[in-house]
Amino acid sequence: MTTALLLSCIKIFCCRILDVTCGTVRTILTVKENTKGAALMGFIEVFLWYVVVRDAMTNDGPVIAIAVAYAAGFATGTYVGGQIARRIISGNVTVQVVTSHRDDAMLAAIRDAGYAITVLNANESEFAESKYLIIASVDKKQLKAFEELIKEKDPKAFIMVSETKSYVGGYFGK
Repeated sequence: MTTALLLSCIKIFCCRILDVTCGTVRTILTVKENTKGAALMGFIEVFLWYVVVRDAMTNDGPVIAIAVAYAAGFATGTYVGGQIARRIISGNVTVQVVTSHRDDAMLAAIRDAGYAITVLNANESEFAESKYLIIASVDKKQLKAFEELIKEKDPKAFIMVSETKSYVGGYFGK
């Protein structure tokens, strides 16, 4: 492999990481209705993609080397984009917890930990006696701690997490 081909493969690999990372962040910003941020990410993404494709298509080196650099950059960019998005894009998730049994001490512990919750009594089923349905809006960065608190208090609890697009009113503790 010549030095020029190696440098071209490195350029393609690195640019693909950047453009796919921008694409991942752009998609999330679009879903979160941040159109200005999404537009900026889109511009950078397509600019980098153009640079990479132009280099890949005009390169005289072995096609396999260029293709591997291109595909490896895409895969790495997908991973990096997901990691960055998880850290920089804030927001809340809706957490629904079905307890395995009725436990007022658990509710008090959740509230004492600073989480705002809504609690509904759940009817008995063939699987358990009276239970609670706990609904909370939790910052994504606090989700793991919230889940650990629930599992500590009720290891058999059923936890469902979904994206929160928006909310109006309410009390938010932690």
